[in-house]
Amino acid sequence: MSVGTSSAPGARDVRHPPAPPSGDPAAGLGIAPDDLPDGLVVADEHGRVICWNAAAERIAAVTAADALGRPLETALPLEDLEGRRWWQLTDPYGGLAIRVRQPERNLLLPGGREVLVSARYVRSEPTGPVRRVVVSLRDTEARRRTERSHAELIATVAHELRSPLTSVKGFTATLLAKWERFTDDQKRLMLETVDADADRVTRLIAELLDISRIDSGRLEVRRQPVDIGAAVGRHIQAYVAAGQPADRFLLRIEQPLPDLWADPDKIDQVLSNLLENAVRHGEGTVTIDITATASPREGESAENAATSVTVSDEGPGIPEESMNRVFTRFWRGSKRGGTGLGLYIVKGIVEAHGGTITVGRAPQGGAEFRFTLPVGAPAYLAQ
Repeated sequence: MSVGTSSAPGARDVRHPPAPPSGDPAAGLGIAPDDLPDGLVVADEHGRVICWNAAAERIAAVTAADALGRPLETALPLEDLEGRRWWQLTDPYGGLAIRVRQPERNLLLPGGREVLVSARYVRSEPTGPVRRVVVSLRDTEARRRTERSHAELIATVAHELRSPLTSVKGFTATLLAKWERFTDDQKRLMLETVDADADRVTRLIAELLDISRIDSGRLEVRRQPVDIGAAVGRHIQAYVAAGQPADRFLLRIEQPLPDLWADPDKIDQVLSNLLENAVRHGEGTVTIDITATASPREGESAENAATSVTVSDEGPGIPEESMNRVFTRFWRGSKRGGTGLGLYIVKGIVEAHGGTITVGRAPQGGAEFRFTLPVGAPAYLAQ
């Protein structure tokens, strides 16, 4: 390999390569290598480093002063995951004359630190000698965090699915094998358990689909007129029918409210999650305030252009240090249970409507969630 084997003129004490040609779109933008978020390393036709930006210093833990003028393979020693020296393996200066790049891949710096590396071979003419080797370096920490999040999601889902599916399998197998031995009441109890567990699996799958759509920006909102007060009332009636005392809920609606256009199913999902949190984790009275307010959208400051819903309780509340993690994946309060995905989905749904959601401490000391939705009326109604 010819990297570093040829003599080179004295190293220039600069970090930047020669100015880009006049046809380069970046030429007039004043963008310097140190402005780039990724590490940038450039070697000249002799294999000597002529550019080493600030991000490369941070990622490779080598200063520009130490790197400039040195052979590329010495300044940036890389190995593949099998321990082979990367520059000798790829031979950018003496390899195939038709090769113009190296696709991004995981390589190792000295000490075993993993980085994402891609390279471009700049030739003055097709199949001509390499004039520049341009290397891009990326830290893998962000990707590792994403991978850990995905792994945690898979582990959580697998754990949550195992329990209901085990129950469903056990009861159905027992019923099929010993149907005649059970009374009608016993059969009904087991079938009701199977039905409840099947609903639990269905809800979990729905959560996963919602997360996928939120993360990819594909969460669809089908807007219709929504009576938010009536929607809250239905949830309260369901809790009362399930055994909660009616006086535990206080619903206050400020009139008049603007006409709200939103996705009724998704708004029900938001209300269900917030009320369930207040009932399960809070104490005392659960207060729901519905008021007209200014739109959360920038530039829309007209009064009564949005509706705000505040759900608060009188429990211990959320610790101050946890406030900024409430809407992240897998956050759970002091009481364990659930997947920890509900509030993440709630935030995604509210933001898909162009709204905002916040968490704080209620006047009574408990948790207070407040979400605001713009009117969202179709354009033809504004004409």
